[in-house]
Amino acid sequence: MRRPTSPGVIIASALALAGSAGFLASQAIGAGTQAPARTVTINVATGPPGPQGPQGPPGPPGSAQACPQGFAEGEVVINHPGGQTALWTCLKT
Repeated sequence: MRRPTSPGVIIASALALAGSAGFLASQAIGAGTQAPARTVTINVATGPPGPQGPQGPPGPPGSAQACPQGFAEGEVVINHPGGQTALWTCLKT
């Protein structure tokens, strides 16, 4: 005759399986969201602004899908006296 399993063992097993499934799901979903390949930080010193330079020609239309040849996606962080600004852009490799 088999001894009946206590409800505590069943509940503990169910919680362990649910926790394992949740962990595996979080790893599968989070696999596509990685940190930027490269982060560039620019520290801007305090001081008076310089003279404005000449206006350049307009660039080609941007694309949120892919960077041009020789560039890779990355984050540019600009530190300035008023705080910090982050830009997601294409960086030359």
